[in-house]
Amino acid sequence: MGYTDWGTNAVVVLVTLALVLGSVVGHYEGLSAVSLRLSARTAARRRRVLVAVLAAIGLHIAEIWLFGVGIWVLLQCVPEAGEVVGLGQARLLDSVYLSAVTYTTVGFGDLTPTGPLRFLIGTEALVGFVLITWSASFTYLEMERNWKLR
Repeated sequence: MGYTDWGTNAVVVLVTLALVLGSVVGHYEGLSAVSLRLSARTAARRRRVLVAVLAAIGLHIAEIWLFGVGIWVLLQCVPEAGEVVGLGQARLLDSVYLSAVTYTTVGFGDLTPTGPLRFLIGTEALVGFVLITWSASFTYLEMERNWKLR
């Protein structure tokens, strides 16, 4: 393994860390803001649950896009980072699709990353799993507080 390989690996690791940090901090701040707004709302209590669910989905979509753009930038700017088998030319929406199936851990299998890019993809799956679970817990707590049938 030559110097270039270590440099490429370092770039992928740094990009991955930046994406993880951006996603986790963004999720934390987003859920905090939603929680504050929901506690101050005078709307129907059950409507608060709907807002919480929609906000969590919006956060996940933003995080998928964040990783998707990161994947696309690496594919465009750092060719040594790897490629995605099953993807001819790396287009932005294809990268976002790869991000979505990775983040949600669905992994359809039609796209396969190679090279150092696999580190980012594997880490995204872990991040997606943790953040989706966090949103589920948040939603459950909002339902406990606000989901009253009478």
